[in-house]
Amino acid sequence: MVVSRQQTAPQPPVTPPDPTRPLHLAPGCDVCAALNRQRAAAEKARDIRRATSCEMEIRNHPKHRKGTA
Repeated sequence: MVVSRQQTAPQPPVTPPDPTRPLHLAPGCDVCAALNRQRAAAEKARDIRRATSCEMEIRNHPKHRKGTA
């Protein structure tokens, strides 16, 4: 007996959200906006160390601390 297997189109990979990324920048914060631009430029240049550093600075920025925004 020959068993045929059904072929299906491959599904695109599921990309979970990166938990190390801040979900939102503090609205109207020039510091957050500048750090986000630097982060994006570092990612484009494949400088992961600098991009991660910018992400850490954004997360540690006082406007992101609970209850201060």
